[in-house]
Amino acid sequence: MTQLCPAVLVAAPASGQGKTTVAAALARLHTRAGRRVRAFKCGPDFLDPHWLALATGHPVHNVDLWMTGEDDARARLHAAALESDLIVVEGVMGLFDGEPSAADLALRFGLPVLAVIDASAMAGTFGAMAFGLRHFRPGLPWAGVLANRVASERHAQMLEEALGSGGSGGADGFLGAVMRDAAFTLPERHLGLTVAAELPDALARLDAAADALARTPLGRMDAAALVRWAVPFEAPTTPAAVPPLLKGKTIAVACDAAFCFIYPANLDALRSLGAELVFFSPLADQPLPACNAVWLPGGYPELHAATLAAGRACRDSLAAHVQAGRPVWAECGGMMPLFDQLTTLDGDEHAMWGLLPGRVAMQQRLAALGPQQLVLPEGSLRGHTFHYSRCESTLEPVRFTESARGNGEAVYQAGSLQASYFHAWFASSPEATASLFLAEGDA
Repeated sequence: MTQLCPAVLVAAPASGQGKTTVAAALARLHTRAGRRVRAFKCGPDFLDPHWLALATGHPVHNVDLWMTGEDDARARLHAAALESDLIVVEGVMGLFDGEPSAADLALRFGLPVLAVIDASAMAGTFGAMAFGLRHFRPGLPWAGVLANRVASERHAQMLEEALGSGGSGGADGFLGAVMRDAAFTLPERHLGLTVAAELPDALARLDAAADALARTPLGRMDAAALVRWAVPFEAPTTPAAVPPLLKGKTIAVACDAAFCFIYPANLDALRSLGAELVFFSPLADQPLPACNAVWLPGGYPELHAATLAAGRACRDSLAAHVQAGRPVWAECGGMMPLFDQLTTLDGDEHAMWGLLPGRVAMQQRLAALGPQQLVLPEGSLRGHTFHYSRCESTLEPVRFTESARGNGEAVYQAGSLQASYFHAWFASSPEATASLFLAEGDA
């Protein structure tokens, strides 16, 4: 059955406009008011969901018409609508960037778009940008526009006047101005926002942002006002049963500050396949727990290269695991320490774990970005790539992922170890996912 629930998609004309801050502040504001809020992130992203999860107190899933698929997105949104007073979806890049874009998601599910515009260096142009965002795609559901990083009350007045509102809200729905304030700036580094858990004042930053938002018309919306954003979320079709291909298998998952790029949905997918999950920290030099297979997810090994290089227990137990023919799937940051050497951005060279021949070097420029697909005999896994390092190896790739431009990322294999820069969305193919964690001869 269809379920009504207020919902909004927080978008922007480009990256860096502050949409994560606004989305998290909006979610935090309503959570503090006692409302049940669920948040989602449009497109592939590991970092923004950390802030949205901190704001809501609930896991944050990704929704993307290609990577996760329309059926998966419909099921997750409908499930959230059944138990929520508000759904906040944060967009990706600019509103119309990518194929599919955040606008495509808004149109498909009827999500009203809240446009966040960094107005720090504009006045009258603010009106043109808001008008363009609203009318570029016919039929786009619209919630309104919020000016971000505003210099003063007079500046805010000029921005509102640029919409032709005359103080009445205007055709393009002026929902207020958030002043520039370092108290709620979310710090960034090369892959995006800093992980919320690494900042002792992360919640204080969100509360400061929520307090600032509370002083705007957007922030003053109560439960009755949110009804204007009510969206009818369709019930999903009954999904096909997931075969218990990993029943009886224990998968050890690396999880710490160096290996933190983990979709909660990927953990759910492994459990739905019947696997038991145990977690360990390579940063703490913990040896592998008893397990049948290992998953080394992405993260920031380059920020902890010296610590990872000095560890012996984790490295040696992982080598013994591979020597015994037990599977390892390593993706992006999880692959980097497996090579002989890792060179950080400042030029420091670290001897790493030596399970793959070759070296990895960080660089200033983005090396790869975009959707990818890994085609295996058991099925096709969808996902993406996003990294600032390059690897050189004498090992010939066993296959490549596919992208819209042709060949994508190399997949390396050394015995039972498989590794790639490719980040997989496990739910896109349970059968292909299971194959990554099954040894030869496993039923």
